[in-house]
Amino acid sequence: MTRSADRAVTLPELLASRDARQARQTAWLKQHGVTLMSFTVVAPGPVKDSDLTRRIFGHGLQALEGMARDAGWLAIAKASFALMTGPEALLAINAPAQTVKRAAIALEQTHPLGRLWDIDVLTPQGEILSRQQFSLPPRACLICSRAAALCAREQSHSLAELLAHMEIRLNDAEHA
Repeated sequence: MTRSADRAVTLPELLASRDARQARQTAWLKQHGVTLMSFTVVAPGPVKDSDLTRRIFGHGLQALEGMARDAGWLAIAKASFALMTGPEALLAINAPAQTVKRAAIALEQTHPLGRLWDIDVLTPQGEILSRQQFSLPPRACLICSRAAALCAREQSHSLAELLAHMEIRLNDAEHA
């Protein structure tokens, strides 16, 4: 896929992108045989590649690399992908998947932009570890305290509200 900022993504393109990400994850797991972090940005609406998502992604990638470095984990391989369906990264980490997932959850919960990140952690066997496995509730909505999936399904907030909230979070983080 080629990068095309601020272009609406169609549902077939989004589904193809998810399939391609899963194929990349499978290939990386096979090649590296260690825990895999798959990182994307929460991007409501049809535009997934924008200045906003790229800036949020940059902060997230920096935070993930810092988390691994601070923990003393060896990043065997890492790659970023600039896609019209939004920026993505893969990091092959030589550390126990459960430990990496706990750290990723802590990062999502404590970093000012953490709620805008989607950090999946896969075991070397390809199992995606979920928040539920750690007895944690579903992720909260970007705006209110309800479950994000519920607000998304009910379209409780307008796209303009969601994007404005993301901009505010990003500006606060960049000027803190």
